[in-house]
Amino acid sequence: MTAKRTVKQVTVAASVDAGRLSKLLQQNRWFNELPQYCLEEIVALARIRHLEDGECVYAKDDEPDGLYGVITGAARISNIGPDGREAVLAVLSPGSWFGEISLFDGLPLSHDTHASGPTELLLIPRKGFQQMLDRRPELYPLFMRLLCRRIRISFAMLEDSALLPLPSRLSKRLLMHAHNYGQTDGEGGRPSVQLSQESLGLMLNSSRQSINKLLKRLEAAGWLNIRYSQIVILDEASLTRLATGEISLPG
Repeated sequence: MTAKRTVKQVTVAASVDAGRLSKLLQQNRWFNELPQYCLEEIVALARIRHLEDGECVYAKDDEPDGLYGVITGAARISNIGPDGREAVLAVLSPGSWFGEISLFDGLPLSHDTHASGPTELLLIPRKGFQQMLDRRPELYPLFMRLLCRRIRISFAMLEDSALLPLPSRLSKRLLMHAHNYGQTDGEGGRPSVQLSQESLGLMLNSSRQSINKLLKRLEAAGWLNIRYSQIVILDEASLTRLATGEISLPG
């Protein structure tokens, strides 16, 4: 059953200035690679959606309406199993993008997405996005790179859940989010992830308490810096070795 959606949608000029949106795009590692003229066109197309905590962005089997970016708050991507339990696939922080697969194939959406806390989303409508690509076909390879990255992430998560112990899965998920969804910490340019411990537990099918213990051990080793709803990666090389099983969790 499709979830009912009642959200406020306004133009960029009415809510967020173009400079702020450009900064949001440039904070994302992938969008930062796009030409400036492409970023300007995306900003011109953009609309803003304001959602309350738990409000539905879209439901599984809805028709695709565009590409989404998280400005403030977070987006929880999940599916509900036959037993009614929610399987959280990702919790996306500011600077993250989603909805690109259905944007290109035009098929109904494959999962539910809800706001996690008061959330502000940037929406690039599907029609305007397709018209931009029709005018500038040289952009197709750039957006295909984003699509291919998402597919690789999906396969990696399936493999990890079957083969890796929790410390390795946690390290790999932090690195994955930092490189594909995350931002820098604004100080030393270090990669950071804006995820709560509860969200990490849901994504890794573990308890918040277990995640908390592991994060504290990683912070004590000097590999992470834990802040409120933010995890800054200090030693990416060591986390990578833990994620691949080359070394064990210290402590």
